[in-house]
Amino acid sequence: MPVLCVIPARLGSSRLPKKPLLLLAGDPLILWVVRRVADSGVADRIVVATDAPEIATVVERAGFEAATTSSRHQSGTERVAEVVGQKAFSEFDLCVNVQGDEPLIAVEAIRGAVQRVRGGDPIGTAAGTLDRAFAGDPSRVKVVVGPTGRALYFSRAPIPFDRDGSGTVVYHQHVGVYAYTRDALERWIRLPPVPEETWERLEQLRPLAHGLPIGVALVDRPPAPGVDTADDLKTVAALLARQLREVSP
Repeated sequence: MPVLCVIPARLGSSRLPKKPLLLLAGDPLILWVVRRVADSGVADRIVVATDAPEIATVVERAGFEAATTSSRHQSGTERVAEVVGQKAFSEFDLCVNVQGDEPLIAVEAIRGAVQRVRGGDPIGTAAGTLDRAFAGDPSRVKVVVGPTGRALYFSRAPIPFDRDGSGTVVYHQHVGVYAYTRDALERWIRLPPVPEETWERLEQLRPLAHGLPIGVALVDRPPAPGVDTADDLKTVAALLARQLREVSP
């Protein structure tokens, strides 16, 4: 089954305006994400979904593919669904959504999300380990995984809650990647909102609340930082610069 990877990217970030075009180690953020996906070897075709001509131009000049989408979408999932619904991509029944601000996303996370769908889950995602010292950080989304490897709940709160203070609770931090069958993606965007997604500001709670299973691939290390703030940009830029130095002859 061929795999389409769609990377949603928009200019209108409230915390970091024009985020996809900000430079990291000399190149725009969005290009680092595209290259990361390409390096994973998972996708047969990669396309950046955007409503901004500036982003499309940068992507296409670098030799990659971009698709124009509506500016009215409320989520990255809606933007991905618009692309998947276009005739040019009708051959793909399995697609991956990699968030456009994850230039250091683990290759294992992308592959793992896809494998969850290939193994029978309608939706797949991934999670890494999380030090309990950071469990209370609301910017680190936690996921509780059941015995079948499927998500029970996602939250910005520290879950599971260590009621007795045993210190043995294991926390999993969600990684910004989703794989879906075409049918599951179409169902997701047709579902009505649920209160939990509004309270938590987590769109994945909608399909979960409506009974769509989400398989979780566990990666045995902490997730790499994404880019949400100016401080994140500096941190990730430093990490990328270090990686470049390590591979230079």
